[in-house]
Amino acid sequence: MPDNENDTVEEAEAKPEPTDDLVTTHHTLTVKRKKLAYTAQAGRIVLRKEVLTDGKFDGHLPKAEVFVTAYTVDDADAEKRPVTFAFNGGPGSSSIWLHMGLLGPRRAVSGDVTDPEPPPYRLADNPETLLAHSDLVFIDPVSTGYSRSTTGEKPGDHHGFTPDVETVGEIIRLWTTRNGRWLSPKFLAGESYGTLRAAALAAHLQERHGMYLNGLLLISSVLDMGTIRFTEGNDQPYSLFVPTYAAIAHYHGRHGDRPLDDVLADAEEFAARELPWVLSQGARLSAAERTEAVRTLASLTGLEESYVDRVNLRIEHVRFFTELLRDQGLTTGRMDGRFTTWEPDGGRELMSDDAAISRIIGAYSAAFNHYVRAELEYASDLPYELLSMDVNQAWSYKEFEGRAVSAVAGLSAAMRQNPHLKLHVAFGHYDGATPYFAAEQVLANLAIPEELRDNIDRAYYPAGHMMYCHEPTRLRQSKDLADFIRSASNR
Repeated sequence: MPDNENDTVEEAEAKPEPTDDLVTTHHTLTVKRKKLAYTAQAGRIVLRKEVLTDGKFDGHLPKAEVFVTAYTVDDADAEKRPVTFAFNGGPGSSSIWLHMGLLGPRRAVSGDVTDPEPPPYRLADNPETLLAHSDLVFIDPVSTGYSRSTTGEKPGDHHGFTPDVETVGEIIRLWTTRNGRWLSPKFLAGESYGTLRAAALAAHLQERHGMYLNGLLLISSVLDMGTIRFTEGNDQPYSLFVPTYAAIAHYHGRHGDRPLDDVLADAEEFAARELPWVLSQGARLSAAERTEAVRTLASLTGLEESYVDRVNLRIEHVRFFTELLRDQGLTTGRMDGRFTTWEPDGGRELMSDDAAISRIIGAYSAAFNHYVRAELEYASDLPYELLSMDVNQAWSYKEFEGRAVSAVAGLSAAMRQNPHLKLHVAFGHYDGATPYFAAEQVLANLAIPEELRDNIDRAYYPAGHMMYCHEPTRLRQSKDLADFIRSASNR
């Protein structure tokens, strides 16, 4: 991409020239009593920028080294075989979660709420891997995993909505071109902010490179940040989180023996119809109307009526996770409301720890740091950045100044231009980071013709954000993703 920076070819020659350092290994995995032979490549791909000096082309200079892990099945017809490019979100997260939790041929054993895995943790084969149905390329955005900017370059230049899309898009273009996969069915798999990235990439790849995709796998989806960010004047999240609050309250026994489906139906009805009207009324609400709304919201969320009244019927999500089990000295997880942990300060407004992340991150870190050296044979003394909060907090959304961050318009345009583009959207009922009802609202408002709504496939699971930590969900989700890849490959 053209760039008018001060670097010249002469200055670049004084710096060590980075090169790709991909390491190739060969493996087998037993899937349904058959041997699946595959090749793995792990390492960093050098990304370059076109430099102009006084309006003249002055060379391609390195700007970043991006870590990828690619798996391709041996002796397969590359033109017919799908390939899925996968990444997580954050922003600031590596791809470790999808890689080692759900999609890859080896997985971290993290345990679950009722059977947590103790240190030192372990790896296991993943016979349900998506590799049985699609080649896989896991991408770590700059400053996550082993990905870094090159010497003299600013990491922050990659930490923003548009530069991130351009960087990840260039990795996808390079890998596709170098491996002769332009005629393969192509998919993007994103989780959390990775779903926003995937939606933006669908539009970017079409517009910039004419690369049309077969499908997007959107796991724990957020395509419009306005639906989940609690900001002044934006009442949307206060309604859209209510069904998730109700699900978590149900899990922790606050709805007795009522079926979850019944609880969710009531919560969705209230969140879609009555609560938005109540919040919009402000001081115009009568005392009787307010009392009834407080009673209903407290009943659905499992909170005390006095608390709901004090927060003016606006329950912020971290407050909810802190408040729900306060009487037991516990907080619930944000990423997965099934998890709980002890809160040392019973008077805190906001919890001090996300129980869901704390319970599983050790297993993923240990598994990958062992796996990458011992089995993929890639050695680096850099720390593998699983989840960088420094990147997250410095992320730039300057393109969206004065409005919500959203990829909805781009995705809608991509679907209109490519009516074969299919979406698979996976929702976790206990996901307190990207609530399912908010994602449903966004999907319902995509600017696409009615006939394209059949291109959207949905799956709901009794789990949280990293829903595959729940073993029954992991098994079912693996099958659901495989079915989607097969149906959307058009082969």
